[in-house]
Amino acid sequence: MSEDRSGQSKSWLGKLTQAFSDEPRSREDLLTDLRQATDENLLDNEALNIMEGAMQVSDMQVRDVMVPRSQMVVVEADQTPKEFLPVIISSAHSRFPVIGETPDEILGILLAKDLLPLILEGNLDQFDLPSKLRSATFIPESKRLNVLLKEFQVTRNHMAIVMDEYGGVSGLITIEDVLEQIVGEIEDEHDSEEDDGNIKPFDENGFIVKALTPIEDFNEYFSVDFPEEEFDTIGGIVTQQFGRLPKKDESVEIDNFQFKVLSADTRRIRLLQVSRNG
Repeated sequence: MSEDRSGQSKSWLGKLTQAFSDEPRSREDLLTDLRQATDENLLDNEALNIMEGAMQVSDMQVRDVMVPRSQMVVVEADQTPKEFLPVIISSAHSRFPVIGETPDEILGILLAKDLLPLILEGNLDQFDLPSKLRSATFIPESKRLNVLLKEFQVTRNHMAIVMDEYGGVSGLITIEDVLEQIVGEIEDEHDSEEDDGNIKPFDENGFIVKALTPIEDFNEYFSVDFPEEEFDTIGGIVTQQFGRLPKKDESVEIDNFQFKVLSADTRRIRLLQVSRNG
């Protein structure tokens, strides 16, 4: 039995050595050998998946995996900390593009950790956003992922802004986005589906509420009685009140609540800032 396994190992290792030699060899043949090694228990499935992912990355471009512009979470340069902190807290990201007058004007990158000393000291009113910005890295949509990963390693950057052929912003990409193509989905505590933190207070009278929060949960949290017959989520009620899909920063009053849209794309509301009136 051990001799058979040893023979199989030598045979497979010989094939793998040949695959990485200077002789012409197709990628399909190499994958066949790797899969055969897995079938023979010389390689586990996890290792095989990583190898296949690493191969695929060399064929993929940034446009294939980037976060599109409509889903970018950004900070506006003229916002005060009280205005942009709810977005930062709710998204739980570590880096945020800071935009000027238009989404195509990227002034730099704000790191969430740079806010921590000011929060602890209670000096947010003295926060000088321009002085805290890090330089943004700009890349084309066509850049290959394996090249970008190497650049991330060399420069120690974790995020890049993706530009289209006309010089406009088309999205962003992080090192995590690239690594997930190799090792699979990387989840943290903020990605867990079991985390039902749909409503989060951020000051005495302000709350960050996910638009997909069930109306029943909203009613229970705030001890109110919004109707549940026509819509299932609080975002549905807010959209109905506008009579259209609202845009970011638009506000509406419903009963004794003020709803401000913090995040939205062309299809739906994502995040709301909610405060009680009076």
